Amino acid sequence: MKILFALFLVPFLVSPAFAAAPLLPEDYEQILSSEQGTLKIGLSVEESDSISKLYIGWINPMTNKIQEHIDYTVKVVKDGENIFGPIPLTHTSLGEVKIPVEFTSPGEHMVIIDMEGILFQPIPLETTVFTINVGDEQIVTTEPESTEGGGCLIATAAYGSEMAPQVQFLREIRDNTVLQTQSGTSFMTAFNTFYYTFSPTVADYERENPVFKEVVKVGLTPLLTSLTILNYVDIDTEQEMLGYGIGIIMLNIGMYFVAPAVVIIALKNRRK
Repeated sequence: MKILFALFLVPFLVSPAFAAAPLLPEDYEQILSSEQGTLKIGLSVEESDSISKLYIGWINPMTNKIQEHIDYTVKVVKDGENIFGPIPLTHTSLGEVKIPVEFTSPGEHMVIIDMEGILFQPIPLETTVFTINVGDEQIVTTEPESTEGGGCLIATAAYGSEMAPQVQFLREIRDNTVLQTQSGTSFMTAFNTFYYTFSPTVADYERENPVFKEVVKVGLTPLLTSLTILNYVDIDTEQEMLGYGIGIIMLNIGMYFVAPAVVIIALKNRRK
């Protein structure tokens, strides 16, 4: 069952990394250790009259360099209430992110950062809490913006941009459908560690080899077509998510494995 669900979720894992202007570890305004001391986390805040920006970086304490490939969530809390997030579990291949936030009122805010699943060193959930004081500027919550140069993952590399319609479609299916169910969310959390062991390599090879890139695009086309089914159905329960998910998995198994096998067997029979 997990293998089938994994096949269903592979294309969804086009993680929107929010690329930050590069900072050196010592450039962050605050640096704190994670809950178990696995990494240090740096935080800087750029305030403005409209949208402020949180610059966050994960630092390896052994090398004092930015640690690449981090899965994280972020939320901002004031007086016990969330004013931003939490964003879904997200991956950054760079180890640094920039998140725009509008603050609804001045005063003390807590920035709560959870991290887990570092590539090559899977770790359990660790939390780091920063305290920041927002000035008098009347500054309202928006979703994180994605910028070019974020995570180098398979679909993004294939279509050349995180803003490509195909990539946005996959992201919307992931965020608005799969992540709306507990089973989908739990599985993606566990699956991220596996997915990010190979997707950066595949994406790098796509950029280096235009022929391979076109092959990947052709290979993704049937899957994208099958996923449009989810735009025409209502998924309100875990059972419906599993039912439609398994149905689409079986459809893709037919397209990617059964149909080619039938064609190959037919060609062999004709040659005899």
